[in-house]
This record gives sequence, structure tokens and C-alpha cells, in this order.
Amino acid sequence: MRNLETIVFVALIVGCAMAQNSSPPPMINQTGSGDIAQMDLSAGASVDQILDALDARGKGLQSFTADVSLTQSDTAVGDPSTRAGKAVYQLKSGGDGRIAVFFDTLAQGGKTVREKLIYLLDNGDLIDRNYHTKNQVTRQVIRPGEKINLLKLGEGPFPLPIGQPKEEVYKQFDVKKIETSKDDPPGTIHVQLMPKSQTRFARQFKTIDVWVDSKSHMPRRIATLDAAETEMRTTELQNVQVNPRLSDKDFALEKIDSKDWNLVNEKFQD
Repeated sequence: MRNLETIVFVALIVGCAMAQNSSPPPMINQTGSGDIAQMDLSAGASVDQILDALDARGKGLQSFTADVSLTQSDTAVGDPSTRAGKAVYQLKSGGDGRIAVFFDTLAQGGKTVREKLIYLLDNGDLIDRNYHTKNQVTRQVIRPGEKINLLKLGEGPFPLPIGQPKEEVYKQFDVKKIETSKDDPPGTIHVQLMPKSQTRFARQFKTIDVWVDSKSHMPRRIATLDAAETEMRTTELQNVQVNPRLSDKDFALEKIDSKDWNLVNEKFQD
């Protein structure tokens, strides 16, 4: 579903983001001697070193808040649109994760307008609330009684190698390093993941490009090209706060008058 893919895309970027204001944790330097050293993600870092850094960066995530922007563009005609807002994520005590994305502006055609759009994924339900059209759709996107790790590669919906051993990444993606460009975010290293055929990610994506911050070892930008090569989506991260204290209040949606809104509920479908 397109709306689920939107929250999945934002969630996989922001939900996997780790503390950009803290120093990277110690990691194994894969040498013959097996010495332990802090990995230096210099311009000459290998793909293995980059994946090891992303693996280490993804440990210990319990919650986050961040400012996000999501730009979508048609590869044939261009005409990009950018939504901006805030995202919050929390791993609940039972092991389930929940995430809410609150978009409040839309920029397109040189104009920026206020347009409120909310996605909330919690307890297996995805709520898609559009204040412009006054439509709310609640979809049961996880089988009743089933739990999944939203951030686990191959189990959850997020195709990012954050907190994942490189061996697991290589099972599902071909990974290569891309030469730096003047358009890259400063201080980043660019890697590209191509889903291997017959994997479920191959049905969604042609390529996934990740710009990794050389100091914090976290993604700064992610760009995905869909499997049909018709749509590019790019997400940028700012003001990431990792493991803040969150409560139900941070995920609560304001009450709406059902007489003024079109409310739709959809049961789980395979």
C-alpha cells in the first residue's frame, strides 16, 4: 500500500538513526591480528567497514525524535514535492515498536503551504489521517496476534542495514561504494544497496542509496528508487534526539468529529 510505504520509508530512515551528537562506539578492526580499534570512516573506508559501523550504530535504540523532510519526484517528469515535519519512535516494553510521523508543510512548484498529514503505526494498525481532505483510514497491517521487530532486516519492513551484521546485509543486497560528489552532504560516505533478485525488497526497490556520516556513523540522507524506476524518494534528517523519555501523550492524536470526517477501517489482508 502506498501510504504504508510512505511511513515505512520515513520510519526506516529516522527510526534507525542513532545519536549524531555522541561519539561512535568502539568496533572491531577486521585485521589478521584481531586488534580492537575505533573504526575510522575515512574516504578510503571499505564497504565492510561501513557496514560494521552501521551495525554498531544501531545498537541500543529505545526511542527517538527528529525533524524530517521527505521529497518525492517522478523520474520522467520531475515536479518534486517535499513534506516536512517531525517523527517519534518508541520501543514499548512488550517488544513492539510504534512510530508517528507528523507532516505539517508541503512544498511544490515553488510554493510552501501548511498541509497537515499524520501517520501512526501502533498495535498493528496504521492510521492515515489527512486534514486537507478530512479522510482517516485505519488499516490493520500486521496479522492479529503477531509481533514483528520493525527494525530487523528481513523481518520488519525497513531495508536499512542499521544494527544488522554485514553477513545478513550481503544475503539480501549487493553493496557498493559510490565516489563522492559535490552534491553529497558534507562529511559523508555514499554506499548503494541493490536488492538481490527473489528477495522481498527487490519487489519494492531498484536501489537504496545511503549517505553515512563519517563521524557519527549514522545515515544523513537516504534515497530510494522504486522497482519500476518511476519514483525517487529522498529523506533528510535534522535535530535527531536519541532515547528521550516518551509517553503515550507523544503518540496521541487529537479528537476529530466523525460527522465532519470520512472514517474508514480495513481489516488485515495478506
